[in-house]
Amino acid sequence: MVSHEFRTPLTAIKGSAATVLGSRTPFDAYETREFFQIIDEQADRLRDLVNNQLDITRIEAGVLSVSPASTDLEQLLEEAQSAFVQAGGVQIVEMDVDEDLPKVNADTSRIAQVIGNMLTNAGKFSPEIAPISISVEADADLVTVQVRDRGRGIRPERLPHLFKKFSQVHDDGRRRLSGSGLGLAICKGIIEAHGGRIWAESDGEGTGTTFGFTLPVAPASKETNSETSRRAENLGSVHRAGERTRILAVDSEPQILRHLQSTLTKAGYQIIVTGDPSDVVTLIEMEEPELVLLDLMLSGTTGFDLLKQIREVSGVPVIMLSAKERVEDTVRALRLGADDYIGKPFSSSELLARIEAALRRRLRPDQIEVLQPYRMDGLMIDFTRRRVLVGDDEVRLTATEYKLLYELATNAGRVLTHDQILQRVWGPEY
Repeated sequence: MVSHEFRTPLTAIKGSAATVLGSRTPFDAYETREFFQIIDEQADRLRDLVNNQLDITRIEAGVLSVSPASTDLEQLLEEAQSAFVQAGGVQIVEMDVDEDLPKVNADTSRIAQVIGNMLTNAGKFSPEIAPISISVEADADLVTVQVRDRGRGIRPERLPHLFKKFSQVHDDGRRRLSGSGLGLAICKGIIEAHGGRIWAESDGEGTGTTFGFTLPVAPASKETNSETSRRAENLGSVHRAGERTRILAVDSEPQILRHLQSTLTKAGYQIIVTGDPSDVVTLIEMEEPELVLLDLMLSGTTGFDLLKQIREVSGVPVIMLSAKERVEDTVRALRLGADDYIGKPFSSSELLARIEAALRRRLRPDQIEVLQPYRMDGLMIDFTRRRVLVGDDEVRLTATEYKLLYELATNAGRVLTHDQILQRVWGPEY
């Protein structure tokens, strides 16, 4: 099943490219654009399949990470509805949302992935004239989202199999339904990583299906210290007046370098490229770039080794680029001094957003200075003074104990594995 799903977009990409390259007479601009459109769409589909495989592997290994933040769920639902229509969904989507809906504690991109999957499934198994309903209710602690279709329905005995990978609950004889069979299993992993639950309900075939999930309500925002707040707001802009920000890109693949050069130049950056790792340290010393994009797999060396050399001469922000998205590679890169780690393939918008974030951090004072004190049930952690209070009593902690408490407090609401805690608190040599 997996190999079939990968071969389908690969066949379309290969066929389109071969048609253009093998033609004895050149195609006109319109025909050429049609073939490129097919390649672009199928490359996106292939990327999604790869991401699904990686996600399900992370879920099964217990290392799927989410970054919850206070999120406007109603806006997220409206964006998902718009994306459903743009992707070819023909059913009307009706929304019934509680007034004064509180914000939820959610990873925006991951919850958008869940809602998008549920709408796609509802559209796949519903008549074109049957609307899809989304209802949202809230109580003091949880927000409940339900997506209901009026389609084929599911027999009750098959409901428990819905959230297992590669499950197919509809009997279509020899006709195979499209999809990787991973969508709902991934949705389950995402929702449970947020501390919520997910379920499905149906009264049987022909009665439609309702998918529901819960998310925690976001904690009320606290008043911030005015002096600290002012310091955080006046950190400067990414670009300095009168000059373009210089970025050094290091990659062994000329096509990747051309893509980076085109993307970053259009975005207003001055780009320096090289495929020779031996030139990198010299270029950093001579050109003084504000940021380095560094590929992990290089000719004659690795990005890890080159990163060590860079850190001996410069504190320039470094973003690692890699086709490998293993957790241990990400951790190793960050431990060696990388500022970010992006898996290939990546979208231009994601790359530019990551670059802007890294440049903002470079202009920012030490992050611990702008962190607000953490408060919960009588516990107060003052990150600026490294003080911990329980009620009115100060708690004396060793350096390791404080580091552990710091990691848990600054990642509150996120999933941290045992291995991640060992790496961040005790280090890779432990």
